[in-house]
Amino acid sequence: MLKNNLGYPRIGAKRELKKACEHFWAGKISEKDLLLTAKNLRKLNWLTQQEAGIDLIPSNDFSFYDQVLDMSLMLGATPERFASLANDPLTLYFAMARGYQQDGLDLKALEMTKWFDTNYHYLVPEFTANQSFELFSTKAVDEFLESKALGIHTKPVLIGPVSYLLLGKEKEEGFHRLDLLDRLLPVYKELLTRLSEQGATWVQLDEPYLTAHLDPSTKFAYQKAYKTLRDAFPELKILLASYFAELDDPEFTAQLPVCAIHLDLVRAPQQLEAVLHHLPKETSLSLGVIDGRNIWKPDYQKVQAIVNKVLKKIDEQRILLAPSCSLLHVPYDLDAEEALSPKLKQWLSFAKQKLHELNDLHRILTQNDTTSLQQNQKCIEDRARSVLIHRSKVKERVSKLTEKDSQRESAFDRRQALQKEALQLPLFSTTTIGSFPQTPEIRKLRAQFKKQQLSESQYEEKLQQLTQELISWQEEAGLDVLVHGEYERNDMVEYFGEQLEGFAFTQYGWVQSYGSRCVKPPVLFGDVERTAPMTVKWSTFAQSLTNKPVKGMLTGPVTILQWSFVRDDQPRETTATQIALAIRDEVRDLEQAGIRVIQIDEPAFREGLPLRKEHWRHYLDWAVKVFKVASSGVEDQTQIHTHMCYSEFNDVMEDIAAMDADVITIETSRSQMELLDAFSDFHYPNEIGPGVYDIHSPRVPTVEEMVELLEKAQQKLPAENLWVNPDCGLKTRKWPETQQALTNMVLAAKIMRKAPQENRQSLQNQEVN
Repeated sequence: MLKNNLGYPRIGAKRELKKACEHFWAGKISEKDLLLTAKNLRKLNWLTQQEAGIDLIPSNDFSFYDQVLDMSLMLGATPERFASLANDPLTLYFAMARGYQQDGLDLKALEMTKWFDTNYHYLVPEFTANQSFELFSTKAVDEFLESKALGIHTKPVLIGPVSYLLLGKEKEEGFHRLDLLDRLLPVYKELLTRLSEQGATWVQLDEPYLTAHLDPSTKFAYQKAYKTLRDAFPELKILLASYFAELDDPEFTAQLPVCAIHLDLVRAPQQLEAVLHHLPKETSLSLGVIDGRNIWKPDYQKVQAIVNKVLKKIDEQRILLAPSCSLLHVPYDLDAEEALSPKLKQWLSFAKQKLHELNDLHRILTQNDTTSLQQNQKCIEDRARSVLIHRSKVKERVSKLTEKDSQRESAFDRRQALQKEALQLPLFSTTTIGSFPQTPEIRKLRAQFKKQQLSESQYEEKLQQLTQELISWQEEAGLDVLVHGEYERNDMVEYFGEQLEGFAFTQYGWVQSYGSRCVKPPVLFGDVERTAPMTVKWSTFAQSLTNKPVKGMLTGPVTILQWSFVRDDQPRETTATQIALAIRDEVRDLEQAGIRVIQIDEPAFREGLPLRKEHWRHYLDWAVKVFKVASSGVEDQTQIHTHMCYSEFNDVMEDIAAMDADVITIETSRSQMELLDAFSDFHYPNEIGPGVYDIHSPRVPTVEEMVELLEKAQQKLPAENLWVNPDCGLKTRKWPETQQALTNMVLAAKIMRKAPQENRQSLQNQEVN
């Protein structure tokens, strides 16, 4: 019975990779320094797993930015616009990730979107009808040899060929990306040949799309791909890994010609029976029984029952014990957390601890280790009984909610008229999504305050000065609806969690969101309650500085839920409703304080959508309801905004509309307004702000570029319903590029205000004629 790990965090226990990448981008360290940091991190990861007794230790799970981008580079799937950078692989790599604007070149980055239903983002491969592939990078081979030199025989991890194609996007019409499989497979064969020649025995091919709907053409692609690879490499042990949901067709997947199949039995334990029934006698089974997406200790008794069920069908030599998915989605090491309460800490496990849990389970199953089993059971029972978790007042309030609590007073058309009269905003109103650059000065202030080197009054005085400067700059730039910049906030979820009961916080609990961007999810362990206003002071201070409207900025209940490590002892919708009531109270307090525009961000709304379509309805019903509970306790004149980013909306438009936000802002710049098609086709009735520039890239778009995007938007939606804004918050950007981009954005909006009037006059003239 082997212990198998699918992947390990790569940013470093204290975000060493993040800091090294950002220093490299800023020219503060050399490429050699960056590569050395990466090498040291890989070594530490491999040694940690070796010391923990893992049998199948992954390699090629490390990435400077994103594993899908790595795969694109390995396969030579580089868009033509980056061809001039081909002789400098690292520059090419980061240009594809972040864009490139120097040496006379202005290259847009690849589109970015969510990795299934996680908060991790990947770079979307771009395919053309004449797409060619070649082995451009040998990263997977190089890292296998690197681990081998340390005396560690690893299992290289690759994205499988079918999922790789499905993760991409056709950049022209007339073909389907799966049509490219015949051109792609020879490069996979070349890559596997090199791995095999260097001594690799196991190779993990990740095929998460096995959990999506498998139509006949997709099934044919899977059959062809894996028959081709098995025929070419009969001795190579291929582990086919799926995760995050149940297999669409267990019988089909079980019959694919591979050595082992990995199942996520945390998210989808129900799939085990069907797979066992159809599993060939020669195929092994990797059981994902440790939660790779959350930080709660597993119940060993329940895991033991699952494995014992499998043992009745197959012998233990064909069983691999594993986490449910890569440990990329959890923090490094619980032992580093000195501030967490001992009571809470004993209920948790991070990546390093999950490796040891595999060892515990292995001993329980193979050596009858009753001590580990009893210790675990004591911990599970202690958590279930703990008074830290339950608040009767919160539970009672949830139980008393009625349908009226999730309804605005009037329909949107009535609200829109009242809001236009109250706010007096121009056509193509400009705003930003909320945060402004978190400069080194601001981070230093926060650190000094935490270390008590600044008093609270000194800290707030500094932040007030910065907020005042920002309000003045926005007025001078000509923005219409201003924001206070969120200088007092560390993170859009953590900031709220720190002020709500039921949350706890880690010191080093970082996980990667995209590239060098890391988040530190709160630990949502108990019933949620708001005991005091959270944002009113800073919003009203900012509003006192200007006659223009200043948005109150809140994070929505679904996003707080999704971007926390959420308790697993009650339904997620119950926890979300508790959060919604806390946000509802904050919205009311903001309105009473004179804030007439309030944004409730829900960037994770679609992220929470189950991967299997048959489970969508239940989620969408409660997700829409909790947003409406949070947003509906205000007068018609108060304008409610929401923000969503990097999502496909076509199949959930009815539910986006049902949220009934007065204004929704979305990411559309990387997709060149493609995402607006869903809103146009649906005849979305409310107002919308399609992002006109990509904040995940340092490049500054031109005025003409933004006007072109807005003209596309105007062709799809009425001008009177359009806002002008960036894709997302500006927290990660630097000031010079931010100022230039926003100045261009305001100019683009002013140009658009003239154009529709001229167009209307032209139309009137035609009607007269």
